[in-house]
Amino acid sequence: MERPPNLAAAIDAAAEALVNVLDAAGSRHQVSVSPTQLRVLSLICARSETNVNRLAELLDVVPSSASRLCDRLEATGLLRRAADPRDRREVRLLPTAAGEEVLRELTARRHRAVQAVLDRMPARAQSELLLGLLAFEQAAVLEADEQQDPAVRTA
Repeated sequence: MERPPNLAAAIDAAAEALVNVLDAAGSRHQVSVSPTQLRVLSLICARSETNVNRLAELLDVVPSSASRLCDRLEATGLLRRAADPRDRREVRLLPTAAGEEVLRELTARRHRAVQAVLDRMPARAQSELLLGLLAFEQAAVLEADEQQDPAVRTA
């Protein structure tokens, strides 16, 4: 099967459309949280062992910037800091129940928004999209692995 010459541009346009759908769904949350703060909250929820230094690495920022982001989330009641039970010198970042609820609501709104777009597509196109996205994800994981260790290159 021959690849259309503008496939990368088509994917870029589709990604932009998806971002617009997700942004529109996310802009209706009740708590005033910036997209960066939502990302921080998501990272912390996904990684229970996160501290400020690890968060800074994940965000590719200096620790003081990550700490200020956490300060703002803590002030809104979405995040709390707690001593690590294994090493009391370490401070873990933990979402509060309110923080977890914000993310649950956001995820549900985003899923509904994406589903509304999918419902406008024929069933066959939805199936083909799913197969394409799964293959893309798999290739992206391989690319990321290769970027970290060039010896992983596969044919």
